[in-house]
Amino acid sequence: MTTYKSTPLFGGALVCDLPEKFADVSQLRQVPDNQEVWIDKDGFTSIIFDITERVGGKGGGLKQDGQALTTHLEELVGDDADTVKVWNTTETQFSHLDENLPAYTCIATQTPRTGEKRSSTPDFTAIILTLLRLEKESTDILITINVPHIKGEYDEDEVDLALGKQGELIGDAVEYAAKIWESFKVKDWNLFNQV
Repeated sequence: MTTYKSTPLFGGALVCDLPEKFADVSQLRQVPDNQEVWIDKDGFTSIIFDITERVGGKGGGLKQDGQALTTHLEELVGDDADTVKVWNTTETQFSHLDENLPAYTCIATQTPRTGEKRSSTPDFTAIILTLLRLEKESTDILITINVPHIKGEYDEDEVDLALGKQGELIGDAVEYAAKIWESFKVKDWNLFNQV
């Protein structure tokens, strides 16, 4: 059973519940001002909060928001976009935010190119990407949970996303995401004027 703690982000301007076993990467190395990066002390999973400029023009709707989600995912994986498969995309509701704020989550996997495999290279990395659209603030908030699956560190028979089998690591990450959606609050909206 995962234990969570209320965690201030961006100097307390945002707050949400994160697993207690995750550590703030900024205590170890430099992290850009528009990011908060947390890593599992007992594994390889990371949770990244990214405040970015809003993608797309004014207005919204499924088509424009879907395109924004695709754009952010492509920027995230860079040149490896052709090695990514999106398994599903759903509308997402944050419990403590206006229900009219558009938010979407996709589950994708990124597989290393053949020839790039080394013993420490993951078989694949699952990506749970949540996009929160703040049009008034001209901001997109990205919450990315990266779940590397390294041979020997997970049960290969338990993971087959085509059959809906997520395995323990992805299952845990989905639980982390749901806890973030449930607990995420904006304490200081002025944050979006500064980043």
